Amino acid sequence: MLEITTADAVRTAGKGDERAVLSSLTLAFSTDPAARWLYPDPHQYLTHFPEFARGFGGRAFEHGSAYMLEGYCGAALWLPPGVQPDDQTIWELVERTAPPPIQSDMAGIFEQMASYHPREPHWYLPLIGVEPAYQNRGYGAALLRRALEVCDRDGLPAYLESSNPRNIPLYERHGFRTIGTIQAGSSPALYPMLRPPLMGR
Repeated sequence: MLEITTADAVRTAGKGDERAVLSSLTLAFSTDPAARWLYPDPHQYLTHFPEFARGFGGRAFEHGSAYMLEGYCGAALWLPPGVQPDDQTIWELVERTAPPPIQSDMAGIFEQMASYHPREPHWYLPLIGVEPAYQNRGYGAALLRRALEVCDRDGLPAYLESSNPRNIPLYERHGFRTIGTIQAGSSPALYPMLRPPLMGR
């Protein structure tokens, strides 16, 4: 069994790691309330979630801000200031693969997400996850710390939407605070969270 004890086991993922990282995130989000609301059917989930994840956070690979654990057991896709998810790819995928009621609710979710995003330059965390077999060992914290060190160094806030209430305490321990609730129609709630930079680091 892989053992990871320090942030030294976190490394930057390149384009050559993309497929493995997206597979890892697909496993990590297999019990996520929002992901499985979008794709409750297992085959649909396994087929379409990697493309969703690529559209949501894949630009991190281009900017050197995709981080992975050794063995691909977890990953975090961070988008630097000025870089946004590929909204067109995401929406085209939803229109092609989700039933109309879900599409309508997703439109409401995207609108609310946009309203909570900070207007000032910030780092955005679309996706972070650890495979179920490796959860609750501090690996998620190691992935968070790698990017938050950059945020603190540059004096920039970090922002995310937690799609699983179970993860909120982890984010709070790293300085994030919930600033609202996002929900539309039949969707589960998402929790936008903001972290100011920690000075003096």
